[in-house]
Amino acid sequence: MSRQAAGRAKRAGSPPSRSPARSPVQPPVAGLAGNLATEVQRWQRQHGRSHLPWVGEKDPYRVWLSEVMLQQTQVGTVLDYYRRFLERFPDVQALAAAPQADVLAAWSGLGYYSRARHLHRCAQQVVAEFGGRFPASSAALATLPGIGRSTAAAIAAFCFGERAAILDGNVKRVLTRALGFEADLAVAAAERELWARAEALLPARGIESYTQGLMDLGATVCLARQPLCDRCPLATQCVAHAEERPHDFPVKTRRLRRGHRDNVVLWLEHRGHWWLVRRPQTGVWAGLWCLPLLDDDEALAAGTEGWPGAGQALPTVQHALTHFDWTLRPIFWRWPTRAKAPGPERLGGLGAGRWFSREEALSAGLPTPMRRLFEAAVDVA
Repeated sequence: MSRQAAGRAKRAGSPPSRSPARSPVQPPVAGLAGNLATEVQRWQRQHGRSHLPWVGEKDPYRVWLSEVMLQQTQVGTVLDYYRRFLERFPDVQALAAAPQADVLAAWSGLGYYSRARHLHRCAQQVVAEFGGRFPASSAALATLPGIGRSTAAAIAAFCFGERAAILDGNVKRVLTRALGFEADLAVAAAERELWARAEALLPARGIESYTQGLMDLGATVCLARQPLCDRCPLATQCVAHAEERPHDFPVKTRRLRRGHRDNVVLWLEHRGHWWLVRRPQTGVWAGLWCLPLLDDDEALAAGTEGWPGAGQALPTVQHALTHFDWTLRPIFWRWPTRAKAPGPERLGGLGAGRWFSREEALSAGLPTPMRRLFEAAVDVA
């Protein structure tokens, strides 16, 4: 029984007959390539997100910046950051010449800070090795720091018209549903096969509208939890829709085991200034300014032994990162105004740091939880 017939049987309430086991990689759907590309292009011209500032952009610097910012981040959040970042670093030369601290400060609050560090290194490499001009092929772009295969293809397609396939999370969802691609994407061979299928679907012309259309479909119609199939231009040829099981795609069985961390956050204030320490250049929040993190209450007691006054517990902050969930327990401690501010000789055990005014702190590169803590609880200080 075909998958479409099985879907009809399911809707009619009768159990489908057993079919032979399918191979982990599905054969191409006959005639789908041309129809899919045409429908995506037509839909994009009528319903695509043409209002976004990077749509239709031909400057590879701006396309690259938007692609990196949109990784793991919602469009609504990116819009303001994109505008402010371009005001501060209008071209790749300006970004390459900037200190990393300035780049992290401009990125502060956007999260996933390795993107900003890769962005900075990539800009420097484009200037040093390519004279400030991005290479025009996806293969060359993919050799640059922080530019993966899908991002390289997007830049090459939008800016240089290269027929290159993208396969970010949204596009994977669109294509696996449309094709009924049931191979497990946790397996490298299946991932390679999906790339091959994506390349086979590329249109001969109009790569820009096709690429943008796939992105827009995944972001606005072919949603992960509540797909809007009645609005989808691919509904009549989509295997997942025909079988009424869009939530079965994409298939990825391997799941990352999440960890958990718990830290005390020491917020030390003196005369309106806060003590911040620089995070190491590797690991979580690398290179950012941060309130000192302590392992537990015992470490807090040892680190503040002999201090005047006492700490005040603030509401606990729960922060989710890619690989673990983080419980942060802020303790606010006001150093007496009449006393001299303690210096590195006394606070060195908390990490290499310095005093920041509120304005300086909010202008620095801060982890998102620290920025939110300062902005929401500034009255405490």
